[in-house]
Amino acid sequence: MAGRGGVVDETITGAAATWDGIVPPQCKPSRSILRLSANLTWVLAHEPLHADIDVKKTVGVGPGMAFANAVLAKDATFGVIGLVPCAVGGTKIREWGKGTFLYKQLMRRARSSLQDGGTIQALLWYQGESDTVTKEDTEYKRKLERFFMDFRDDLQSPLLPIIQVALASGSGPFIKIVREAQLGIDLLNLRTVDAKGLSLEPDGLHLTTRAQQGVSQNNDIGY
Repeated sequence: MAGRGGVVDETITGAAATWDGIVPPQCKPSRSILRLSANLTWVLAHEPLHADIDVKKTVGVGPGMAFANAVLAKDATFGVIGLVPCAVGGTKIREWGKGTFLYKQLMRRARSSLQDGGTIQALLWYQGESDTVTKEDTEYKRKLERFFMDFRDDLQSPLLPIIQVALASGSGPFIKIVREAQLGIDLLNLRTVDAKGLSLEPDGLHLTTRAQQGVSQNNDIGY
């Protein structure tokens, strides 16, 4: 969920990918929303949330800021929200298995976020487009369930709330298999938001800025 909202892809223009810089009100900064930077310090959160995390790609608007602002809108007494961006676009679920570089980095950042007395309230997870390319990569459900359970175990939080997004699109022809795996996972305290039908960028893969807020042209879908 690194966010590609507002990013004009190089495959469309023939030039380097660029972000249009448009930040909707739902994603505006707030003094009550912080982010853990790449060097493990708390700073004011703003779009692009993953600018220093997903460094090999051009990042834009994602669902993280909209989610945090929605939480504060529903409960003004919630306090300060600390977002811990960890996403790296274009990665497969096997790259997030326990013991991998990405998993170790995820755990390092998660544990660092606790050092100043914070608590981890939920995991927001949006991944899987790259797992739609080849059929051998679609043993997705088992790998995803194992990832969720390992993450909870290593944080000693067996009932940690997990909010995952079912894919709106895919990089290959096996999107149905991955979506069925995502929608079929049955773990306690896990909720799945279906992004199918949300608007896509011209690349046909990434959600638009509007869709990143959980809003399609015809429906309101809350993250």
